[in-house]
Amino acid sequence: MVDNKVSNFLIPNVSKVPGNKKVDLRDRLGGAEGAENRDEFKNLLKTEIESEIKDVQAQHGINLSVHAAKRLKERNLDLDTNEFFKLRGAMEKLRTKGGRDSLVITDKAAYIVDVPGNKVVTAIDKGSIQENVFTKIDSTVVV
Repeated sequence: MVDNKVSNFLIPNVSKVPGNKKVDLRDRLGGAEGAENRDEFKNLLKTEIESEIKDVQAQHGINLSVHAAKRLKERNLDLDTNEFFKLRGAMEKLRTKGGRDSLVITDKAAYIVDVPGNKVVTAIDKGSIQENVFTKIDSTVVV
């Protein structure tokens, strides 16, 4: 005897879903627990990246303050390899001479640096150097 019934198991339902229905898979991927896991992963990744940056900065000897990074971006200053090595060399010279809070002038910009902390505190573009007054520095080096 032959059964004339059609099995839904063998023939899938391929009908079109009406409208522009969007499916939110977040509930299927763990819901609130999945969101917590994503946040935990994001925080872990951020911590690892920050740690890696600090390791590289410590290894190469120059840290960049948040203020200095902001000034570099605002003033379209590029801290390229050549500029980095000039800064690092200047900081080494300043350290041997006892410099603490110093002004480093290069052909591109001027930088206020915290020598003991190996940190660039702020940056001024070359065109604005003449308009500024530099205070609370104990030494200056031109490289």
